[in-house]
Amino acid sequence: MSEVLSIILGGGKGTRLFPLTQFRSKPAVPFGGKYRLVDIPISNCINANLRQVYVVTQFNSASLHMHIGRTYVFDSFSNGFVEILAAEQTPEHTGWYEGTADAVRKNLLHFRSQNPSYYMILSGDQLYRMDLEDFLKRHIDSGAAITIACTGVTRENASGLGILKVDKKNQITEFMEKPGPTKDISDYKAPAELQTEKNKDDCYLASMGIYIFNAKTMEECLANELTDFGKEIIPAAISKLKVNAYLFDGYWEDIGTIKNFYDTNLELTSLKPHFDFYDEQKPIYTHMRNLPPSKMNFSNMNQSIAAEGCIITNANITNSIVGIRTIIETGSSLNGVVCMGADFYETEVQKLQNAEARVPNVGIGRGAIIKGAIIDKNVCVGEGCRIGVDDIKRVDGNYGHYWIVDGIIVIPKNTILYPGTVI
Repeated sequence: MSEVLSIILGGGKGTRLFPLTQFRSKPAVPFGGKYRLVDIPISNCINANLRQVYVVTQFNSASLHMHIGRTYVFDSFSNGFVEILAAEQTPEHTGWYEGTADAVRKNLLHFRSQNPSYYMILSGDQLYRMDLEDFLKRHIDSGAAITIACTGVTRENASGLGILKVDKKNQITEFMEKPGPTKDISDYKAPAELQTEKNKDDCYLASMGIYIFNAKTMEECLANELTDFGKEIIPAAISKLKVNAYLFDGYWEDIGTIKNFYDTNLELTSLKPHFDFYDEQKPIYTHMRNLPPSKMNFSNMNQSIAAEGCIITNANITNSIVGIRTIIETGSSLNGVVCMGADFYETEVQKLQNAEARVPNVGIGRGAIIKGAIIDKNVCVGEGCRIGVDDIKRVDGNYGHYWIVDGIIVIPKNTILYPGTVI
């Protein structure tokens, strides 16, 4: 496994996740109450004993730098590391990354110093748990130059993904990027032996954006001006190299939009969620904050998750995520809310200053009612606020102190909602 270099692609500006990406890169977006999106692929690597990991990003990387630096510190007796490579100017390259392949190409100088035999390319905004050790073994045993992880999807979901056609030996013979909803792709249907029970009658193999390249193959594939793996590098490679498919039949969700983010978070609160954070054998790692347990005072919580360090008093919480250090005051109600929590506890002096300035404290104030919303970190929701409760038409757009995206109300980081605010 020391011959493998893992590269996590952090994505571009993250416009589809805006305003959650207003102050942070996409991999740094909080998820599941206490994690960040980047924790998923890094944990998959660690669980497979892949300890040489680069995270490639270029936008709003300060928060990601801090999280990586605090969280993933390996011992001095191994060669393990998790490092961020942000876009940089060099004598050879002076511009931004222009795509996934361009980002890897511009960092080959750093990658070569590790002398890897294989490159594993991972995405920074997907929720899944994959046995990457088995993925690598299948790649080596097949003798392929490139292996692409793929999963079965319906025709509807295939519209916006890269679709693969494979033969009986799992070798990819054709690749189509984002066919759209109307194009006839019936000849791309997966062979019967590769279909899963859930997609038995309507199964197409979609690329997960997860690849293994032989090191020599990577150098050859990037010896050009092509900028994107899915649109350009992979289709070109299929025509001249042995490119295999690795079928992944577990849970996989692309968290690329606000709706995906919201739905995937709330799915974690179901009785039997598709993604299980309660797996002791393959845990998901994150920053160890040494916070106290959460405290519930005379509250009702139904099908919800509360992270560490919360104080919830006389509140009703249903189908919601309550993030770290969230303070919820008496009489409040949350239904279908993703609350990311806070980076700090306010001191008594700060609370006194807030009272003098008539500014609400960080957290959810007394009697606030919130429904169908995402509350980013360090938001101050004042007493008696009503968010998403009243019968109003949710039209997407920027409304100053809040956004509506995909019909979901998003309160950006550090926002102050004064007492009595109605959204």
